[in-house]
Amino acid sequence: MLAAPVSDPALLPGWAGGPEWDRWQALVCVDAGRVVLHSRRGTSLAASFPEIESGSSQMPDVTAPDGELVVWNAAGRFAFERLQNRLVRRGAGAARAAEEWPAHFVALDLLRLSGTDMTSWPYRRRRAALESVFAARRLSAP
Repeated sequence: MLAAPVSDPALLPGWAGGPEWDRWQALVCVDAGRVVLHSRRGTSLAASFPEIESGSSQMPDVTAPDGELVVWNAAGRFAFERLQNRLVRRGAGAARAAEEWPAHFVALDLLRLSGTDMTSWPYRRRRAALESVFAARRLSAP
């Protein structure tokens, strides 16, 4: 979902919102044990973020969470420059960068779950399903 600024979120009943982060929107697709990580524009990001690919294998098969890639600095603040730097790294360079400045995928929505297309479901139902997956698999925020 693309963010849109609003003057007062209370004026939009039934909508969900959150803060604007220094991040990249991304989609993870898990299918037959294969994990695909794409940017909003369809660019493959897996080679630059191997830790996301390995961590996403914890999701159920044929599942697609939508979310954001972020990197935090030592003070717990977003480090967008580190996130940008990660995009140009591949192979051993990406693995070293993942150790030094790990990226995290923050799941915000669930578009497919175990093969079921959820894009026509209301957001609250998709969000409840996402939270249910996290609880059942004992996944947590970093």
